[in-house]
Amino acid sequence: MNWQRFISIIKKEFIQIKRDKFSAKIIILMPIMMIFLFGYAVNTDLEDINIAVFDQSRTQESRTYINKFTNSNYFIPKYYVNSTNELNYLIDNGDAKAGLIIPPNFTEKLKKGKQAQGQLIIDGTDPTIARTALSSGQLISQNYSMQNTQKNLSKKGIALNKTSLLSIDLRTNVWYNPNLKSTLFTIPGVIGLILQNITVMLTAFALVRERERSTIEQLIVTPIKTRELILGKMIPYILIGYVDFLFVLGIGTMWFGLPINGSLPLLLLLGFEFVIVALAIGMWISTITINQLQAMQATMLFILPSFLLSGFVFPRESMPKIIQIMGNLIPLTFFLKIARGIILKGVGMEYLWKDTLILGILGILILSFSILNFKKNLE
Repeated sequence: MNWQRFISIIKKEFIQIKRDKFSAKIIILMPIMMIFLFGYAVNTDLEDINIAVFDQSRTQESRTYINKFTNSNYFIPKYYVNSTNELNYLIDNGDAKAGLIIPPNFTEKLKKGKQAQGQLIIDGTDPTIARTALSSGQLISQNYSMQNTQKNLSKKGIALNKTSLLSIDLRTNVWYNPNLKSTLFTIPGVIGLILQNITVMLTAFALVRERERSTIEQLIVTPIKTRELILGKMIPYILIGYVDFLFVLGIGTMWFGLPINGSLPLLLLLGFEFVIVALAIGMWISTITINQLQAMQATMLFILPSFLLSGFVFPRESMPKIIQIMGNLIPLTFFLKIARGIILKGVGMEYLWKDTLILGILGILILSFSILNFKKNLE
């Protein structure tokens, strides 16, 4: 081996890496991003689950009972409602993951030494959150009930034993996914993730391929406008991406037995919207990169956060607020709410309009950035 030639090759490669500033940035940013994302986003220890409270008793005893849920750090009584319809809406909308209902005779029964009842309704679309809410709610209620029973019995000079009837009976009811099947939660997420990844990668190479083949010059000398070029290149991929969406949706329903409890036409319409948004992301990547290697690196740099921060696997409720805000910049976050809302909950546009609107705004902004970023000249 000629060491001089060997060292020359090493020097040349370092110079090449130095010149490729985009790849150099990826080398630095990727490990930093991964350590922080995995450190903060990958967290299955759930706390601060938002619940809605319908306190029909409105007494000191009922407030003390609610405080037990608050002080446990597992629940945040974020919403206080005045009817079951309001509570149901918050759960259907996804704002509340559980609902605590306290009946009007709650305190009356406690004072008479009878068993009072409460009800905990749990959103079962995310089995991880549902299991935590179920076990924690029952444990909190049981501990408070034992304390209350012991207090009442001690006044009568009776010791608490295993046969003593607990003063509170908390009835639990899991909605949408009573058996807490993980597949009912993951399959709608997989549909969105596959759809995003395929469509982003398809369009991420659309313009850089033209640059590498030197065919972009032919487009530059034509009178075609930037928006016409961007949108024209997207149309074929929109059709391809939507066919993929129908394909994976069909597999999910026919092979995995995924039930669609809501409106199928609405799901197909909003799925089409998401296809366009995902393709806009790929087109934007294509305008900021100069070759296919950079396009692939940028695509992976986008796919990893969307996998972690969108709520695809890890509950967003367990993430720090700043990480949740970052997740709100990812279109997949809102499509997962839409897909799971229609498929599992069977809700309509009256519950999904906000996510649909945000998804559309993100799509318009990303597409606008793509058009503005693309310059019809050689650099």
